[in-house]
Amino acid sequence: MRVAVFSAKPYDRQFLKEANGSGSHELVFFEPHLDENTVPLAAGFPAVCVFVHDRLNAGALKSLVDGETRFVALRCAGFNNVDLVAAAELGVRVVRVPAYSPYAVAEHAVGLMLALNRRLIRAHARVREGNFSLEGLMGFDLKGKTAGIVGTGNIGSVAARILHGFGLRILAYDPYPNQSLTEELGVEYVPLGKLFEESDIITLHCPLTPDTRHLIDIKALAAMRRGVMLINTGRGGLVDTQAVIAALKSGKVGYLGLDVYEEEADLFFEDLSEQIIQDDVFARLLTFPNVIITGHQGFFTKEAVERIAETTIKNLDELERGDPLTNEVTAESTRGRPG
Repeated sequence: MRVAVFSAKPYDRQFLKEANGSGSHELVFFEPHLDENTVPLAAGFPAVCVFVHDRLNAGALKSLVDGETRFVALRCAGFNNVDLVAAAELGVRVVRVPAYSPYAVAEHAVGLMLALNRRLIRAHARVREGNFSLEGLMGFDLKGKTAGIVGTGNIGSVAARILHGFGLRILAYDPYPNQSLTEELGVEYVPLGKLFEESDIITLHCPLTPDTRHLIDIKALAAMRRGVMLINTGRGGLVDTQAVIAALKSGKVGYLGLDVYEEEADLFFEDLSEQIIQDDVFARLLTFPNVIITGHQGFFTKEAVERIAETTIKNLDELERGDPLTNEVTAESTRGRPG
C-alpha cells in the first residue's frame, strides 16, 4: 500500500522503515504537517500517516477523499486533531496507537517534578559558572506529600506506581477508576475538587476532549493549595495558560512543568533557535524561574518510538488484508469514554 507519511522527522523515517521490514508498504515521507493547505501532497495515496500536529478537520478530510485517500493512521494515542464525525460521514477509517510506552511519559512527568523541586536546572547552571552557593535551591521531601493524578489510564497508572515508591499519598480522579491501584497502592479516588484542594503535586494524564479542555482554569486554580506543583504531559489544551500565568505571578502555583502547550503546533518539533519567538504567552512562561518546559518529548524513548512504528505498520497490514481494525477509533466508540 502507498502511504503518505506527514510530519516526518529523521527518527520517524528510521523506525518506520525498520518496522516495515521487507517493504510491504510503500512509505513516502513528507516533512510538512498535513492540513488543508498541504492535502494536495497526499493525492493518489490510499492512506496517510499523521502525528499530533497534523490537522484533519472536515475540510482536510473532504480534500483527502477527493484525492482517493480513505484511511488515516495516527502515530499517537490522542485523536483530538481529527474530526471523527466528518471522517465517518466521508467513509474515512481512522486508527491510532493506543499504547506504546506508558513508562516513557510517566517517567518524564516524574522527572519534571524532581527537576522543579530540587531546582536542578538552576543548580547545574550555577556549578558551570563556578557558583556553589545553595541559596535559593532548597527543595522538599516528596515522602509524606500528596500527589493528585488526573486520569489513571495506562500512563496515569504507571505514574501512580512510581510516586507510590517515593512514599506519597496518592489521590486520583478518573470516571473509570482502576481498582487495582486502590487495592495494591492505596490510591484514593476522589472528586476532582477534593483532589485540587488536597494535593501538593497535580499531574495531568487525561485525554483532551470538549469536557477536559481548560480543565485547569481560574476556578480550578483557586481551589488549589498555595504553592502547588502542576505537571502537564498530556495535551496542552488541558490548561488555560493565561490563568496559570496569573497564578504563577500570585504565587498560587509554585512550580510548573510542561511537556505540552496549547499553541505548540507552531513551535514544537522544530529548531527555531535562530528566530524570534512570536508567541508572547509562551515567551512569558519562559521568564519564570519556577517553570520548566520541554518540547513534547515525553513519548520520546527508543522503546516507545519502536512500538509506535510497529503498531502503525500492523494497522496498515490489517487494512491491506481487509482484517478487522484492532485500533480503529470512531466518534461513536469514544463517546463518553476517558480515552
